[in-house]
Amino acid sequence: MKKVLNIAFFYALLGLVSGVYYREFTKMQHFTGETQLSVVHTHSFALGMIIMLIVYLYCYTMKIHTVGNFNAFFYFYNSGVISTICLMLTRGTLQVLEYDLSSGLDSMISGIAGLGHIAVTIGIVLFFLVLRKNHAENVKIK
Repeated sequence: MKKVLNIAFFYALLGLVSGVYYREFTKMQHFTGETQLSVVHTHSFALGMIIMLIVYLYCYTMKIHTVGNFNAFFYFYNSGVISTICLMLTRGTLQVLEYDLSSGLDSMISGIAGLGHIAVTIGIVLFFLVLRKNHAENVKIK
């Protein structure tokens, strides 16, 4: 349970830092256009902190962290969120710097971000499987 709370805190810090980074970096570069950096802090808060706080509540009340697939969910989901956020930071920074991406580099960034989204999706499916297994075990007990 403690690792869930710690990762939620990490995402909260990441959200705060990425918001400051977006504001200060674009101001320093005199950038006024659209950039991926503008949504990194909201993704950190929503997909990271809020979801992990909800998971923490499930761990606290229903003890789902004791179910077999919980660790698989935890690592798939968080590796996906972290890789997605890192690629958003990378793409956004390159946009602010007005770096002309080659088609290969652009495809690579999109592909790795896509893998992050796939990992998040697998994590969500595993989370529901954990919830269902926990529910089935609790129904048998009563």
